[in-house]
Amino acid sequence: MIEKFLTKTEFESLDDFRQNFQVVVPENFNFAYDVVDEWARIAPDKRALCWTNDHGKHIDFSFAEMKQYSDATAAYFQQLGIGKGDMVMLILKRRYEFWFSILALHKLGAVCIPATHLLTPKDIVYRCNAASIKMIVAVGEEEVIKHVNGALKDSPSITQLVSVGPDQPEGWNDFHEGIRNASPFAQPTQQNENDDISLLYFTSGTTGNPKMVIHDFTYPLGHIVTASYWHNINQDSLHLTVADTGWGKAVWGKLYGQWIAGAAIFVYDHEKFTPADVLHMIEKYKVTSFCAPPTVFRFLIREDLKSYDLSSLKYCTIAGEPLNPAVYEAFYKITGIKLMEGFGQTETTLTIATFPWMEPKPGSMGVPNPAYDMDLITADGRSAEDGEQGEIILRTDRFKPVGLFMGYYRDEALTKSVYDNHIYHTGDVAWRDEDGYYWFVGRTDDVIKSSGYRIGPFEVESALMTHPAVVECAITGVPDEVRGQVVKATIVLSKEYKEKAGEALIHEIQDHVKRVTAPYKYPRVIEFVDELPKTISGKIRRVEIRGKDTSGE
Repeated sequence: MIEKFLTKTEFESLDDFRQNFQVVVPENFNFAYDVVDEWARIAPDKRALCWTNDHGKHIDFSFAEMKQYSDATAAYFQQLGIGKGDMVMLILKRRYEFWFSILALHKLGAVCIPATHLLTPKDIVYRCNAASIKMIVAVGEEEVIKHVNGALKDSPSITQLVSVGPDQPEGWNDFHEGIRNASPFAQPTQQNENDDISLLYFTSGTTGNPKMVIHDFTYPLGHIVTASYWHNINQDSLHLTVADTGWGKAVWGKLYGQWIAGAAIFVYDHEKFTPADVLHMIEKYKVTSFCAPPTVFRFLIREDLKSYDLSSLKYCTIAGEPLNPAVYEAFYKITGIKLMEGFGQTETTLTIATFPWMEPKPGSMGVPNPAYDMDLITADGRSAEDGEQGEIILRTDRFKPVGLFMGYYRDEALTKSVYDNHIYHTGDVAWRDEDGYYWFVGRTDDVIKSSGYRIGPFEVESALMTHPAVVECAITGVPDEVRGQVVKATIVLSKEYKEKAGEALIHEIQDHVKRVTAPYKYPRVIEFVDELPKTISGKIRRVEIRGKDTSGE
C-alpha cells in the first residue's frame, strides 16, 4: 500500500532518506476509500484494529469489517442529514465507534472535529458556535450527556445528537440501532477534493480561546513519516499510541500512518491510567511498537518492568512534551530499548524526529523531517548558526508540505500572524548542535532573558526534575530591576518533601540545579504549590503564573 504514495519506500541511510523521500499525492485523495477500503479489497481478513477495554472485552476488527462498519455509519449519517462540508464533533474517548465514525465522515466529505470528554457546557457552546457544528456523536455517559445537553440551548447549529451507549438519553439517536437499520451506503459522486477541509481541531492554547486548526484531505499522507519512519512499523506491527481520540495525537498514532503502512492498531479503552495495566496489555497482546509522552514513561519506569514479558516490544517513541534525559536513561537501562523522540504540532505532522538510522541523543528531538523545508531564525531574521537559539519556521515557497495546516478556520488575521509570505512560524524555540540534532528550548513567549542570557524553561525544568523532591514544575521569568528577568520555579513537591517546604529546601534545590546545569540558569525565586495551572489538554499555563506574578496576586 505504502508504495502507492511514495516514489521510494526503502532507505539505506539518513542521507538517502533526506534526499529521496517524496510523497505522491493522488487526485481527490480520500483516506477511507483509498487506504481502508483498498486494504479491504486486497487483504480483507488482515487485522486492522485490536480493541480491548478495562472490563476484559476484546474485539479484533479486520479491514473488511472496517469497510463494512464505516459504510453503514456513513449511510446512517446520510439519513441524519450529514453531507459534504458539514461539521460533526466526535466525543468518543477510546471507543471503537470513533474509527467507524471518522471513516464515515471522510467517506461523506464531511468535517470531523475530535473532542475530549472533559469539555464543559461552556466549552461545547464555544465550539458549536465557532464552527457551526451540526451533529455531535458522543459516548452515552452521564457526565458527557449532561454537559452536551447543558450546551444545547445556546448552540442553535446542532440538529442531531447521537449516543454510542451505554445510555440512550431522551432526544438522542441510538448509534448502534442506526447503523443496523441503515440503508445500503451510496457513495457520493463527488465526496471531496484534496483542498477541502477534512479535520478541524480546537487547540487548547495556553492563552485565549482555542484556535481552530483545519487540515485538508491530504493530511493523512503526511503521517507516512510518522508511522513508517519514526514509529518504524510495518505490516506485521501491532502499534500502541497512548492517546484519547479527542486529541490530535490520536490520528498520529491510532489511524492514518499506521493503516497506510498496513499495521494493526492496538487500543486499550480505559477510564483511569494505571501503569501496571498498560504493561499487562503490552505483554498479553504482544504489542510491538509503543508511543507515549514522557509522563507515561516516568510512571512505567517506577514499575517492576522485569516482572513483565515485554519481549514482543521492539521499538518505542516519545513525544508530546520534551524528554528529560533521566527518563531515557532509566528506561534504556531496564529494557534495552532506546526512546526515539519526535516533535510536531496540531498544525503540522511530525516535523522533527529521531529516525531509525540515527543514534538518539537523550533530550534531543532529532533532525528535521525531509517532507518539510525547515529553518531556525534568530530575532533579527537570519538563519541561526549551530549552537544559537532560533525560532523553528517552515518555508513553503519551494513546495507546500503534505500535512501542514490550511490555516485557522474563520480567522484570516490569526492565520496571517503565524503563516504569511510562505513562512509558517511555529512559535517554538530550539537550537541545533554540530551534528544537526535539534534541542527544544521553549515557546517564544516562554524564553527568559536574564542578564543577557536567553534561558529556555525546559532546560531548567529538566534539571529540577532530577531532584527527588520535585514531582512537577514550571519555569517562568519574573521582572527584576537589575537583570531584566530572573528565573522562577513553581514546584509541586513529592509527598515525602511536603513537610520540608521552606528556605532550607529552596537552597538545596537551587544548589542542585547549579550542579546539574549551567549555574546562571538556577531559579532565584522558588514557590511551592499544590498544583500547576493547566489547559484542558494538560499543558502548563505558564502565562497564568506570569500573570499572577505581574499583578502581585
